Amino acid sequence: MSSAESLTLRALDILETLVGFDTTSRLSNLALIEWVESYLDRHGVAHRRVPNADGSKSNLIATIGPAIEGGVVLSGHTDVVPVDGQAWSTDPFKLTPKDDGRIYGRGTCDMKGFLALALAATPDLVAAGLRRPVHLAFSYDEEIGCLGAPDMIRTIGAELPRPALVVVGEPTNMEAVSGHKGIATFTVTVNGKEAHSSQTHLGVSAVMEAIPLLASLRALARRLEEEADPASPFVPKHATLTIGLLNGGTAGNILARECAFQFDLRCPPGQDPLKVLAPFYAEVEALDRRLKALFAEAGAKVVQRSGTPPLSPEQDGAAEAFARRLAGDNGPARVVPYAAEAGQFQQAGFSTVICGPGSIDQAHQANEYVERSQMERGGAFMARLIEWAAGAG
Repeated sequence: MSSAESLTLRALDILETLVGFDTTSRLSNLALIEWVESYLDRHGVAHRRVPNADGSKSNLIATIGPAIEGGVVLSGHTDVVPVDGQAWSTDPFKLTPKDDGRIYGRGTCDMKGFLALALAATPDLVAAGLRRPVHLAFSYDEEIGCLGAPDMIRTIGAELPRPALVVVGEPTNMEAVSGHKGIATFTVTVNGKEAHSSQTHLGVSAVMEAIPLLASLRALARRLEEEADPASPFVPKHATLTIGLLNGGTAGNILARECAFQFDLRCPPGQDPLKVLAPFYAEVEALDRRLKALFAEAGAKVVQRSGTPPLSPEQDGAAEAFARRLAGDNGPARVVPYAAEAGQFQQAGFSTVICGPGSIDQAHQANEYVERSQMERGGAFMARLIEWAAGAG
């Protein structure tokens, strides 16, 4: 059995364990982190946590090999999206291989498959006597706005010998991806004054006042679509705006006290989301003034929840060239419409590429899966990484 084959089998065993941890973003990821720490301890690999403010979640950083510059970071997130309301045919938190070559479970492709491959490579990396370091960087809360990675990236920049490049293992079918859109998420809250719905002169409905704001965002989404750049490599070829959540009111015959909604704006490199939204911000501020003039407790505000920068394709990027060589990828340049932590690494000055097993087409859905062939390609990638880090590649 080749080293790539044995590494793949080890990764599948590890993936079974990782999928068994319910790390939905609303929950803690510490049980998974503790398991990974124990695994690294068994192989003599130093590691450290970078926790969130209350200690309920944590990033994890580990280094295999010499404490010198020029290494590679293998990065991925530990959290997964919810399974609530989805029609799964298997237990989402139990790894389920099937005869069709697909391996089912929440997070199999997004993105515990990559984490399993990186961990499976660890004992071989330790045994190889590395000349270049390999750093593991596992984050939390990527799925709700890439919230955990910034502290982790700052720690890497401040405390580690500077790595030469970063591979973020989001699902790309083990092909190099050099660009992604950014994402900015926002919450809009409109406060009214409750009254009987027949006495509109005594109150103000937050829902009614929110409708023009919703309409403005819908018009902006259409305008962005009309302004699509035909030369853009992204699909779709324009910034996208989507209102994803909407809540308001307590009863049909009460003027609503509150209406709140969330939206996201995904911009390609070179487009500033806050500039795009400047007219909308002004509209919310005007509504806030008007409502406060009617009732002191009324008003409107928009709050940015998160902001993840895009990943811009690098001219002759070191990370892309590295990933292509290890993946045996001679295909065309690729970009993706989703956002990832890769843009945050690039913003911090690291050459960064996205390359991992599985397809984004299977992510965030019921019956999420990764194909065994993808894990095998990932095993071959890691085997070549070990050769590179040992100085033979």
